[in-house]
Amino acid sequence: MILNNKTLERLRNLINEETEYRSGPKLVQFFNELGFNESYGQGFPSRWKYTDDKLSEINGKPELDKCIKNLFNPINFIGQISVLDEFISNFNQYLAFDKWQILRNETEITFYLAPKVKLREDKSHLKEDEFLKYEFDDISLDKIGLDGTITEILNARFDEIKSCYSAEASLSVIFLSGSTLEGLLLGVALKHPKEFNQASYSPKSNDKKVKKLHEWTLSHLIDVAHEIGFLNLDVKKFSHILRDFRNYIHPYEQMSSNFSPDKHTAKICLQVLKAAIYQLQGKVHER
Repeated sequence: MILNNKTLERLRNLINEETEYRSGPKLVQFFNELGFNESYGQGFPSRWKYTDDKLSEINGKPELDKCIKNLFNPINFIGQISVLDEFISNFNQYLAFDKWQILRNETEITFYLAPKVKLREDKSHLKEDEFLKYEFDDISLDKIGLDGTITEILNARFDEIKSCYSAEASLSVIFLSGSTLEGLLLGVALKHPKEFNQASYSPKSNDKKVKKLHEWTLSHLIDVAHEIGFLNLDVKKFSHILRDFRNYIHPYEQMSSNFSPDKHTAKICLQVLKAAIYQLQGKVHER
């Protein structure tokens, strides 16, 4: 694997600062694991120059592959797998220009040639108004590939949500959107039980065993769907907002919080559901 200078610069930042802060001695240790035999002492250059020099030496050699695998080794991200996946996803944007991509399959990091790579728009830091402006074209629950009966029910609910939104029945939009999202994510989990059950964010019972999928809350489904790559960070963030709104199905909860939903609130919830459908149908197709 041969990387261009911009990709190497991004790799240097990931090594030096972002995945963890590595001091001079730690950088020497990191690169010695790749076959170097050096020690830290007087005359050590700046950290960025040292890393740049080492990456330049191993660029195009098997040691570079090992360097990236060591950097993204899941054992260093126990309890933070979603963070690891965000690092990989971002780095893949640079690797696209080198015709390579990284894939994490459980605990294994692998590489594959990708001569045609679509660059995705990073919406992880979208503000609410930006998120609401985003258009999700050609969304279809049918493309997610769930059981025919549940797909029929979800389609009927989605149609009802749109009717409620047009009628400005905001509470109905909120509650139906939340329950539809939960049914949708549970359906995907039932189609991919191994991936969901093995995720670090999967809920455990008192005996440390993973709970049955039908016992998972919407919060669990959202977090795990993001961790294993079915939902991007932006939709995870706004899905939790929808989840919070849905809790107002209890009148006394609504009263104690002085919550008065309007059409803007309903629009957020409908947009979250549309975004989730859009991303899920794309991720399922990729797999």
